[in-house]
Amino acid sequence: MGEWERVFRQHPPLPPHPQRGRARPSPRSAAFRCVLKYLHGAALAQGAEYQLRLSLFDATYHHFFGRTWRSSWQAARAAPPRSSRATFSETVYFHTSLNHPGIVAVVEVVVKAKKGDEGSQHLSCGFGIIPLFRGGSEATDPATEDRALKLYHGTPRALLHPHFQDPAEKNKYLMVMEKSHLQYSLKPHQPLEMVFHLLPENLLISGLQTVPGLLPACGDTSDCFQKPRLMKAVTCYLEQLSVRLYPSLEEFEEELLDFLNSDRLLQANAMPDGEEVAVRERRLHVGVHNGLRFVRVPQVAVLVPETEAVPGGCRGASGSRARDAGQALVLRSRIHLSEMVPHPAFSVCFQLEYVLCSAGRAGGKAVPGSARSEAADMRSVRWAVWSPGSGTTDTEVVLPLRGGAHRGPCQALVYRMPPSSRSSRQGKHVESGTVQFRVSTDSEEHLVTAAEILCKDRDESEQPPTPSLRVPAPRRVSGSPRGPGLSVSQLVASPRGKDQTPPQDGGITHLEADLGSLDAEPGASDQLRALPFTPLQVPMAAVGLQAGRDAQGSVEGPWPRTIFLTFQFYRFPPVTTPRLQLVITDGGSVTGLAAPAQLLVRVNEDGTLSTRPPGLQLKYMVDPAFLRPGEQRWFLRYLAEHSLQIDVWDGDSLLHVGSAAVKLEPLLRRGQAAVRTYHELEVATTEYEPEGPVLGREALRHGALRPLGVRVAVRGRLHLCLANVGHPCEEISGQLPSHSRTVPAADSTVTIPAGSWHSLNAGRGGRTVRARRLVDVDGELEAALRSRRPEGWPKQRAWDLQVIDSYRDHIKGESIYQMLSQAITATRTVHAVLGTAEFFEFALKNPYSIQHTVTIEVDHPELSVILDPREWRHFKELTKSVTPVEEEMFHLRDDLKPQVYLRPSETVHIPFKYQTFSADPAVTAAQGPSGLGTSAKTDTPSLGKSGTGRTKLIQVSFQVSGGKPIALLRVKVEPQPHVVDQTFRFYHPELTFLKKTIRLPPWHTLPGTPVGVPGGQPEMFVRCSDPDIICETKSLGPGEPQDIFLKVAGGPSPQIKKFFVAIYTDAWLAAPVQIWQFYLHSLQRLDVTCTAGQLTRLSLLLRGTAAPRRVQAFTSHPQELEVDPKGAFLLPANGVQDLYIGVRPRRAGSKFIYLNLVDVEYHQLVSSWLLCLSCRQPLISKAFEISLPAGGGRGCNKRITYTNPYPSPRLYFLCTNRPDLLQFKEDSFEVAGGEVYTIGLRFAPSQAVGEEEILIHINDHEDKNEETFCVKVLYQ
Repeated sequence: MGEWERVFRQHPPLPPHPQRGRARPSPRSAAFRCVLKYLHGAALAQGAEYQLRLSLFDATYHHFFGRTWRSSWQAARAAPPRSSRATFSETVYFHTSLNHPGIVAVVEVVVKAKKGDEGSQHLSCGFGIIPLFRGGSEATDPATEDRALKLYHGTPRALLHPHFQDPAEKNKYLMVMEKSHLQYSLKPHQPLEMVFHLLPENLLISGLQTVPGLLPACGDTSDCFQKPRLMKAVTCYLEQLSVRLYPSLEEFEEELLDFLNSDRLLQANAMPDGEEVAVRERRLHVGVHNGLRFVRVPQVAVLVPETEAVPGGCRGASGSRARDAGQALVLRSRIHLSEMVPHPAFSVCFQLEYVLCSAGRAGGKAVPGSARSEAADMRSVRWAVWSPGSGTTDTEVVLPLRGGAHRGPCQALVYRMPPSSRSSRQGKHVESGTVQFRVSTDSEEHLVTAAEILCKDRDESEQPPTPSLRVPAPRRVSGSPRGPGLSVSQLVASPRGKDQTPPQDGGITHLEADLGSLDAEPGASDQLRALPFTPLQVPMAAVGLQAGRDAQGSVEGPWPRTIFLTFQFYRFPPVTTPRLQLVITDGGSVTGLAAPAQLLVRVNEDGTLSTRPPGLQLKYMVDPAFLRPGEQRWFLRYLAEHSLQIDVWDGDSLLHVGSAAVKLEPLLRRGQAAVRTYHELEVATTEYEPEGPVLGREALRHGALRPLGVRVAVRGRLHLCLANVGHPCEEISGQLPSHSRTVPAADSTVTIPAGSWHSLNAGRGGRTVRARRLVDVDGELEAALRSRRPEGWPKQRAWDLQVIDSYRDHIKGESIYQMLSQAITATRTVHAVLGTAEFFEFALKNPYSIQHTVTIEVDHPELSVILDPREWRHFKELTKSVTPVEEEMFHLRDDLKPQVYLRPSETVHIPFKYQTFSADPAVTAAQGPSGLGTSAKTDTPSLGKSGTGRTKLIQVSFQVSGGKPIALLRVKVEPQPHVVDQTFRFYHPELTFLKKTIRLPPWHTLPGTPVGVPGGQPEMFVRCSDPDIICETKSLGPGEPQDIFLKVAGGPSPQIKKFFVAIYTDAWLAAPVQIWQFYLHSLQRLDVTCTAGQLTRLSLLLRGTAAPRRVQAFTSHPQELEVDPKGAFLLPANGVQDLYIGVRPRRAGSKFIYLNLVDVEYHQLVSSWLLCLSCRQPLISKAFEISLPAGGGRGCNKRITYTNPYPSPRLYFLCTNRPDLLQFKEDSFEVAGGEVYTIGLRFAPSQAVGEEEILIHINDHEDKNEETFCVKVLYQ
């Protein structure tokens, strides 16, 4: 047994309660140091040996977890007065992220008692409970003195009794041991955080124990956790990796799929339905394990069969593998492991995983490329462990794979081993297959590295979705002998609730392809930080759209026929794409609730479809020649942290379909020539009822609680391809400015004189200048020269000389002042971002030999002097500045200008802060359906053409008495684009105030925290970019949620107001944690009072524009709002025309319905209305209740009777609030006076178990409600 096997078997963990795994994970784990000092009490027997056992316990779910720690045996000695004491003095370390008041540590006292002549036995004689956390999520306050833990009689197994109550003090079944206690101390231990990657959670370990990867303690102490020291890591590479399965790859997969398909039919209790389980992907998880846990999240690489690999893709194969060519899974890149440690317990763990999906059959063969959005099923089939020894450099390793009912490092069920009756030709040790690779530890960096999945904060119990479209094979790079390795780079699933099924709603899926060629320069990736910023091209291609389940079965109407997209990338101009028509692919049939994927095809000006390839591609050129100084860092930060927000609009009705977001981090090339990513984005929409609250993004996730009046629906999925292609360029030096926070004195400042010369290329250091117009320099001189000159040459010459002398006298003082000002002027460049404070200090020196009081004058309100020393100290800590801070250095004059007292030749540092809350108008250009031209350009835009951001100059003057300046500071402000974290879009009646309260998610609390207990959340502050908008934050008390309140004045219809809100967690507003973007669409309001199921008729007055237009009315809820005329009609110029509408709501309550009048020829928005419905419930005359089986089927037919209460024949119409669940045999019927008519009903099957209330409205010939029946359907 190896060292890894020994450590792994000695520490089998007991996981926490499954309910804890469904809760939102804590942002970080809390580390503890518990010292158990001595046991004291009258109940201890002298001479007896005692032991302490420490365990973790979840009082909420009555569940022990982790692993019990045991102390050494200690004998009890006599201790005054009349008692005994057993001294332990042992230290226990652990860390846990389950920071909940119900998580406690339980100490058990065990005594060794004699058992006749057979030996001894261990008996439990008491236990105690140590609380770890207070009422909130904070750890227990550290105690400087020891604590006495009272003990209870019996065994801690009593805590598992159902009558046990938390807290234990209120439990009548627990009896306290009188005059007995355990002396201990419990403190947070921050140094333990540096070994979190070596020590698993909830593992109790003594300071005397050793952990693989940790150096022994040095000095007098023997506690290696008091000041832990890590062993040095080495880097190794696994190359030419291949996996072979017994007896062959084809037979193994065929047997596996047969078992899984049989299991699928057995679970569904169904007969063969023509569908089969197919292999979608084969993954290999590779990670370093120290016997206790994975040191880092395992890398995930995609394996492909040898027959599908490109030529030359599996070089160096041995002769034994050549016999069965094509029967191995190979990796076309190599694995880079930088966390290996030369310790016997450190091993490399491999886990082979199959991604499976249901597929139809074509010609008897399973086809996994179905357009259906099936959920992926991931199965672990084999695993292996390799412990490297000495001398393993550049050697070939062959490992047997393991399987079956054995505990592995990945904590997953593994496919069974082959039967013992079947033996391979190579021996029994390879019956389950082998993994073969070559190990090297050279420092040379390879160009093609294995793709890694950074599954951050992903719950192991969740199964991420897979894309419903097959990923097209990437093109091979010219000159490369083998193609790029395509691998799943990230699968992020949205959190799901307890009762939600794992399939098709999940998150964002993207696949990443490495487009780097093999003929690049060796060692290129080693120079990643030193590479010049090359010009790059960022193509974006929208491939297709797929209707979501919520959109397919919703009552809002059919899926749009055409769409267009709006978004803004970095500081490029906002983009409104041309109209794109949705075209169903060949063979894309609709099955069940799944919808086929539809391609996006451009529409010509005449309305016909374009013959160009489907999809839409846009390219962005980011050239360093057009980047401003310091902007390179901002652009890389934008790609690393920002998500591109994409709005999807209906191309015909100009109504908002939904929004999607895609992370831009995969576009970072990391030294590669090019990268390409594929994404499947959820297009979601949020609907608010009148006066309904608004939630942040985290509160709208799957499984979270939502208030009444808020509905989130996934309308569809957008398939998107992003790429980043680099272009060679010369290295640009000196691009980034100095990061110093101190502006030096202006002794050697060189500036271009302010006069008649203007720099054309100052940003690149050039000296090219051009002459300025005289009228711009001196208007009086220009007017004098244009005046009438005297006749005669002598008089003209004298007159010219007189004009020149007067001009010299006029500008002499100003010129001397400018030259003197340049000598004392210093320049500071600030790269300003919306809401972020830019801090710097100015070194001010008194040049005189006498003391002076200096007044600081700033000519711009966005630049200010920091007067509060606490704020000054806060910014210095953020910027790591080492200059001193002087208390009460400033005092204010009556005009609120700051003054500072300077001794002779004294130098002080004046702190400045520049902060702007006004957004750049060029960046904040409104997007939306105000107008859509058919000739939208998709050329390659460049940063040099964007024109956003203008340089701003601010003058700061330091004056002594008499207004004499001793120093000048010239601050050059370069606006930079800001990151938008979330976008809100509201539709509101024109010329009214929008009042909204946005609920923020809890910061550091877990579900289940008692109400009213402080949750440790920071105080929040907000600022708005529009000073006319009221924006403030409200805290409802400790432990309560926090809200942001907005009050915005709406303009006339169809105006769109755009503004930003910055959110801070520090009182000095240094940098926002999030920036939110808001759109307010002002619409004409129409209030409608109606009854559910009954038609209410209204009319709207349409006013024509200056020219006649061919228009059509569109509504967001066509099933509940009818318009007349339905199609397109002519709106005369400057004319008036009525538009008749009929409202038939399907449910009672308040609701918004949007109505757009669109020019169908130019696709422009002519008018828009907001219909505010106030719908009341009709009187229910009869109620029925039926039970139907759930889970599909053919549905059910029922009949009900209706009696005509009138003496004459009447015509009646039928409608229902749930047409998806109920259909009528006849939509209308005629019955004689006093007669009875039987209404035929057909109930559609339901897939879910539950209860539904269906209303049946019986209306007269005028569509007025006569009677309403209620049918309660129980699906069981």
